Amino acid sequence: MGGFRFLAPVLLGAVLAGCGATASGPPAGAPGAPVSAGGVSRSTEQGGKFVALVGPRLQHGEPYLGVPGTNVYALRSWIDARTGEAVHQLYVADSYAGAERNWDAARDAEGQPLRFVEISKNEITCERGCSYADEFAASLPEQRLRDRSGGLTVRFTGRSGAEKTIAVPGDLVQRQLAAVDETRTALPTATAAAAPPPPRQ
Repeated sequence: MGGFRFLAPVLLGAVLAGCGATASGPPAGAPGAPVSAGGVSRSTEQGGKFVALVGPRLQHGEPYLGVPGTNVYALRSWIDARTGEAVHQLYVADSYAGAERNWDAARDAEGQPLRFVEISKNEITCERGCSYADEFAASLPEQRLRDRSGGLTVRFTGRSGAEKTIAVPGDLVQRQLAAVDETRTALPTATAAAAPPPPRQ
């Protein structure tokens, strides 16, 4: 599957790390992808068990060599259709020339560590110096995301000493959260899952 893979709440974190190794980035803007209010694309995974929400992709730097879709970031969320549980990420695609950056850590604006998710590392060419295309993400606890609805900042660092700070505007955070709330509201299974079991006969 070229997009996201998700399993139930207890496994969500593990799946994020696992699916990250195979995901080629959020399918934002894919032809025919349903879009909710605010430009957040929505798709279903695992036969409808999970809903993937991907916000608009914005540039964090100039497109690499003028190639569209490079050096972008996006918020993305997955919701368990059975329980309403969700996980969220700030996804980053980074293309560059020179020494490999080896991204491996993320922190919020207050310096608190966020779980770093390595997605892919690709060597583009080394004919006249090396070029790379890296994909990675920071996991965002939902409460922290809601607390930063006015704007979110994540600082990524690499073993090479490289640093990159992504400042997500408040309207992007608000649109993502609105899509999450809208999706949850439309999940009757989440309400059913929370209902107590019927009494024994």
